[in-house]
Amino acid sequence: MTANNSNNISDTQTSKPSVTSGQGQQMWGGRFSEATDSFVAAFTASVGFDQRFAKHDIEGSIAHATMLGKCDILTQEEVDTIIQGLHQVQQEIDAGEFNWSVALEDVHMNVESRLTDIIGTVGKKLHTGRSRNDQVATDIRLWLREEVDNIVELLVKLQSGLLNLAEQHTDTIMPGFTHLQTAQPVSFGHHVMAWFEMLNRDTDRLIDARRRINQMPLGSAALAGTTFPIDRTITADLLGFEGICQNSLDAVSDRDFAIEFTAAASILMMHLSRMSEEIILWMSAQFGFVQIPDRFCTGSSIMPQKKNPDVPELVRGKAARVFGQLTTLLTLMKNQPLAYNKDNQEDKEPLFDCVDTLTGSLLAFVDMLPNIYLTKRTCVRPL
Repeated sequence: MTANNSNNISDTQTSKPSVTSGQGQQMWGGRFSEATDSFVAAFTASVGFDQRFAKHDIEGSIAHATMLGKCDILTQEEVDTIIQGLHQVQQEIDAGEFNWSVALEDVHMNVESRLTDIIGTVGKKLHTGRSRNDQVATDIRLWLREEVDNIVELLVKLQSGLLNLAEQHTDTIMPGFTHLQTAQPVSFGHHVMAWFEMLNRDTDRLIDARRRINQMPLGSAALAGTTFPIDRTITADLLGFEGICQNSLDAVSDRDFAIEFTAAASILMMHLSRMSEEIILWMSAQFGFVQIPDRFCTGSSIMPQKKNPDVPELVRGKAARVFGQLTTLLTLMKNQPLAYNKDNQEDKEPLFDCVDTLTGSLLAFVDMLPNIYLTKRTCVRPL
């Protein structure tokens, strides 16, 4: 689930700084007397990573154009032409034929520029009544909403596998621990259900966070709305949002929904890390309680007796990575005045990495945890 870096990105980001030509490509360049330095253009561009939003950007643009037509701001012919052009842009992206340009800064301008190439100046009317500020805030919410749904689906699969494992070992006795000292006997199934309960709360947290993610900022424009007679409820309904962000300043500038998701992801990764720690301990020669399938392990080049629990160890390590991304986002936001600031370009890569790391860890656990098998050590035995 990484950004598609196979597509061509023109205008190298490693060239020697110099004054660039073609300033007219920038939609905001009218008041500037000189072109942007090539290093600055590359340094401030986000298209290298925010092209990941392309599908959602186009989805939002189709809904926005449809709304402009229903509000008689655009003619139906203009709307149809824009939507047809946007579908063509999406097809080019899907086919890997889209030419991503650093000179156009971000996914929004790349898509809009290509749309205008395809359908002419009517493509510029798509930006009526919106800004890149509310556009990117909408894209993030659409993308994150979809990712949350994918993560919840993985959690349900993992919980189902744990239920099956617990049912198989309802009568399998093992020692329970406090302070990592043998305490009281419990069933292995009961221990597995402790993991289940952790994940159940994690699922609830993500579902609850999704409600706040699923609020639409589009129509807030740069920070203070628009004088065009738009109807935000039409766009919200078309995009499946549960509600509309009520304050335009807040809508374009806050990322607390992303921070909330990353906090929930951090708690979930903490739980996966605790599970990993127990599996690692139980697989050791000192415990010898369980084994996991060989495909989740590696060996040693000089010690052939070893079976290293690489996947649980790596998930335990990746928890720290997600915790770090939460700290990054909190630190990013803590000093920002209203409304939008360029700082917020830095919100995407931590969020992408958090989603990718969590999703990868869950994919591994969905296959690994339900396939744990017990050893014949007497400390774990059926009744």
